[in-house]
Amino acid sequence: MAKPMRAKVYISGIEKFSKETETIKMSAMPKSGSYPSDGADEDNTYAKFSPSASFSLTIANPDLIGHFELGDKMYVDFTPVPDTSAAS
Repeated sequence: MAKPMRAKVYISGIEKFSKETETIKMSAMPKSGSYPSDGADEDNTYAKFSPSASFSLTIANPDLIGHFELGDKMYVDFTPVPDTSAAS
């Protein structure tokens, strides 16, 4: 089973399609300066040295539209979902 993981990202783009739909684009946190010799960094817990990540999320929930701004920093948690297909 996959191991849980946390990634720190920032909102790198927002595309509004209508009042009801927008897509937010997220990217890995950039690093200003150098990494410690072991590569460990709070912004980089899933990679050693230079992290790389990008993904987008289309939002159509009226309670969430307009609540994200460029540059907002977010944690994204990856938690494995147990396989329940064999359960009766």
